[in-house]
Amino acid sequence: MIRLAVCIAALAALVSCTAPSGPVDDPKRELGDFVLGHNIVVAPQFQRGPLSRPADKEVFITSMKNAIDARFGRYDGDRTVHFGINISGYVLAQAGVPLVLSPKSALIITVTAWDDRAGERLNSEAREFIVLESFTGPIIGSGMTMTAEEQMENLTYNAAKQIEEWLYDNRACLVDDVPADVLKSCWKTSKEEQAELKKKAEELR
Repeated sequence: MIRLAVCIAALAALVSCTAPSGPVDDPKRELGDFVLGHNIVVAPQFQRGPLSRPADKEVFITSMKNAIDARFGRYDGDRTVHFGINISGYVLAQAGVPLVLSPKSALIITVTAWDDRAGERLNSEAREFIVLESFTGPIIGSGMTMTAEEQMENLTYNAAKQIEEWLYDNRACLVDDVPADVLKSCWKTSKEEQAELKKKAEELR
């Protein structure tokens, strides 16, 4: 029994230490002329998912704002882009049963990016992201290795990274005089992205 407890504690420490959160040290992406403007995060329809730990809305909002500032504050272009982010739902995994149940934490957000220079939205429809936690495996879930605050930090870190990837995919649209043939595909959700969103939604069921 003591040996089992020691093994679980050691694994918990390993997972807690390796789950990404906090400062961003991965390389910057090529985001055209991007520089972060306003970083607005709201949660008017903040919904707790089934079997989730409770989360404080204001703590989640602060965590999301901090993650955006940490990742996008690194860019120093001259095209100011404002973010409006809505946290619509979440699941923070509770302690599951090792080797049998490994609940996943997840975050659902929608993002609107505003071009300050043009005075209009970059994406006409808010972009939805379904964000899953990192380093959750079949052996042990984050509910047994992280506090609720650590789970929130992990999720918002991953959310900011997904937003960065989205901007990178649309980097050709973050410059002046975008060619007409490029403009037609700017900020559109591809079939592959739609399939990935569907897959993630199914993983949460």
